[in-house]
Amino acid sequence: MHDLPVIRKILRTPEHCFDNLPDFPYTPHYTEVGGLRIAHIDEGPKEGPVVLLMHGEPAWSFLYRKMIPVLVNAGMRVMAPDLVGFGRSDKPAARSDYSYERHVQWMSAWLQAQDLQNITLFCQDWGSLVGLRVAAEMPSHFARIAVGNGGLPTGTGFIPKAFHIWRAFSRYSPWFPIGRIVKTGCAQGLNDAAVAAYNAPFPARRYKVAARAFPSLVPITPNDPAREANERAWAVFKAWDKPFLTLFSTRDPITKGGEKAWQKNVPGAQGQPHTQIRGAGHFLQEDKGSEVALALVQFVQSTLNDGHNTLAARSAN
Repeated sequence: MHDLPVIRKILRTPEHCFDNLPDFPYTPHYTEVGGLRIAHIDEGPKEGPVVLLMHGEPAWSFLYRKMIPVLVNAGMRVMAPDLVGFGRSDKPAARSDYSYERHVQWMSAWLQAQDLQNITLFCQDWGSLVGLRVAAEMPSHFARIAVGNGGLPTGTGFIPKAFHIWRAFSRYSPWFPIGRIVKTGCAQGLNDAAVAAYNAPFPARRYKVAARAFPSLVPITPNDPAREANERAWAVFKAWDKPFLTLFSTRDPITKGGEKAWQKNVPGAQGQPHTQIRGAGHFLQEDKGSEVALALVQFVQSTLNDGHNTLAARSAN
């Protein structure tokens, strides 16, 4: 693990900003990593199978409020961290503090501090860009992976027009309303209370630095500094024989069709019950949270006891 950067100025969202969150009564837990306080939710039985839920941009763990009860009721331990710069986690103040590599380092250090094993990772959007890198670099900690509306770009593939528009908006728009941005990514809409909850971590412009920065950190050109590390991660997944599931939306203009690369290239994806989440937009956790959670429960339960034998058994049938 590389040494973590020293952050000179850190912002921390006042706790009162998180008062009266709808359907999110969970107590935050905190871990210090490289001088930063990273928040996470830890719900369900401690002895249960661990499900790690990683959010994307510009959301936070509130995104998983519809999935957490379903997973906990199925006997699973749910861990949902807030990425650095989001939610209740600390927010480095300078744009130069943020890089793709640093986010991977921060979350890898956070995961090591939790001392978790046999993890089921569910990741979406930037939760995938970070989470899949962490899994590729620490594969022994992970038992299975499910990806929803996410990828691991190397800068050499096709980038949809919708992403270029979003990237330009994040860079140049003087107006950057986090809650309304999330609402735009939901096919089923979002009520005012939920919009306010997505705004909660960002009470002023200076708290939005990470949310502004993330779109520009996505590798979209071959000379991107993250290309080499992501290609190494892809090499890991092309040999990944542990269970791997895709749960992609039918109405996401940014990632639609992205499941094909995973299904084609990952050995552990062969024979899995890949599911299209119909009627969901980019934030499938909002639009179809219960459906996604149930698919994840079935995925974990069906592969829990047979581990590496899953692929062989499916291939033999």
